[in-house]
Amino acid sequence: MDCNPIKIMLVEDHKLIRVGIKTIFDESDGYEVVAEASTGSEAIEKALKTKPDIILLDIGLPDMSGLKVISKLVESELPSKIIILSSRNSEDEVSKCFSLGAYAYVIKDINTEMLLYIVKSVNQGAMWFDPKIVPSLREKSDKILPKKHTTREMFRNTHANLTQREYEVLKLVVDGKSNNDIAQELCISEHTAKAHVCNIIQKLVVDDRTQAAVKAIKEGIV
Repeated sequence: MDCNPIKIMLVEDHKLIRVGIKTIFDESDGYEVVAEASTGSEAIEKALKTKPDIILLDIGLPDMSGLKVISKLVESELPSKIIILSSRNSEDEVSKCFSLGAYAYVIKDINTEMLLYIVKSVNQGAMWFDPKIVPSLREKSDKILPKKHTTREMFRNTHANLTQREYEVLKLVVDGKSNNDIAQELCISEHTAKAHVCNIIQKLVVDDRTQAAVKAIKEGIV
């Protein structure tokens, strides 16, 4: 465990799901679940007491809307960053979450490796959009995800230093694929996949793969 693990609060009304998510963090170095809540009111109370770095918030709670919870948490001026967990991908809901101050919107079928990565990235200040919500988010909310109408060819011309293979890897990064997933899909080693991702991050002048994906999305390649 790191000396300064990322402090996490889980807000999920289904106990089985909450226990499963907690187990992921308990079994991973660098993360610590400091509080759990099953209702919105309990989440607000415990967040004020524990001041977690990250709040994983289920949007559908029994006592109040997750949107109202976001609003109240932001109003309290807590330093916590909010990641929405949802089984839905309503464009209206997504847009409202980001406009209220959420940092990420994650569909619940996400894999373990990606969830850990998103928590770490958001803790460092990044934003993250689940690939499943990108089309509707772009169509409904230009303020959050500006549309540039950039074709794939235009993107390649703008970023001419990207090789064809790196461009293929970038599209998979945008799809939320892990290095292992990329390796399997492109029939390359995981080490090679990781090297391609590192090159892409450097060439796009961003800090991590999440920022690379967001930049690619904003440039219109998906």
